[in-house]
Amino acid sequence: MTHLWVRAEQRPHEERVGLTPEGAAALVAAGIRVTVEHSSVRAIPIDGYKAAGCEIAAENLWPDAPRDAIIFGLKELPEDGTALPHRHIMFGHAYKGQPAGRVLLDRFKAGGGTLYDLEYLVTAEGRRVAAFGYWAGYAGAALSLKCWAAQQHGGIAGPVRKVPSKAALLEGLARELGGLSRPRAIIIGALGRVGAGAADLCTAMGVAVTKWDMAETASGGPFPEILQHEIFLNCILARPGCPVFVPASAKTDARKLTVIGDIACDPTSDFSPIKVYDRATDWDAPALRVHDDPPLDVTAIDNLPSLMPVESSQDYAEQLLPSLLTLTALDQGVWGRARIEFDRHVANV
Repeated sequence: MTHLWVRAEQRPHEERVGLTPEGAAALVAAGIRVTVEHSSVRAIPIDGYKAAGCEIAAENLWPDAPRDAIIFGLKELPEDGTALPHRHIMFGHAYKGQPAGRVLLDRFKAGGGTLYDLEYLVTAEGRRVAAFGYWAGYAGAALSLKCWAAQQHGGIAGPVRKVPSKAALLEGLARELGGLSRPRAIIIGALGRVGAGAADLCTAMGVAVTKWDMAETASGGPFPEILQHEIFLNCILARPGCPVFVPASAKTDARKLTVIGDIACDPTSDFSPIKVYDRATDWDAPALRVHDDPPLDVTAIDNLPSLMPVESSQDYAEQLLPSLLTLTALDQGVWGRARIEFDRHVANV
């Protein structure tokens, strides 16, 4: 019997989950065994999983799960260097030259396990079957506006925390922007899910948006128009051949740009299109000031949807469930394609 083991997330500020109780009930009805770990932080309570017929395990017990179990989580595993013998479903961030990605692949190779990277679960046409993109864009645009508002008061954005709902996010942001004329924003990747979320948040806050996508960036740059907006929101995944949107010289170039929201958040990738920073930011220090006069802040948090963990989990889980229902055929479809991608990369380790 196929056995899916939903682990507790161990990363700080991560309360999302990729399977709701309703989805778990559908898997159980399809004959898939489902174990869900207790979690001290998960936004969705454990009682719903119990009612759905799941087995319940202690928090962070996954290393001792049966060897044939498929371990399912969202964000990184503890970086303890241990070998990984299980099959894992997660966002690995391991295929684009990231230093930590090489270490992760080493661990899989040492343990004989397999990574089914959620970013690489794609249809035959190459489209991702599930993504947190919309909520990443929505939260990333909100955080960028918070950074801009803090600048207007002569400061830098302070710690951020989760909100109970979209309405609460908008209400809090409206207070921070109170009395301020609105900046202008430019979005690259506006036709995608991330860009749509970013644009919707900007519209809700009365921010004028310039929307760019592949057609507007096909020239390969440079793109001086970006520097003429107060906020730039990067909503595309870095891939080989991606043009540079913000060169290192932007720090000292003449510009109106004061906030970069790198919602894609892949600063250590060889293909990053933003060259003014080299590390992600976090919930406790969401803004990285890369130049002082005039200020230029970068915000780049790689688990943005966790700012709204319930809504983003429900949306993502609904998208992913049809693929989870095919776990009984791991050598085919989305899982087969993800396995080929893993084999290709691990062979180079």
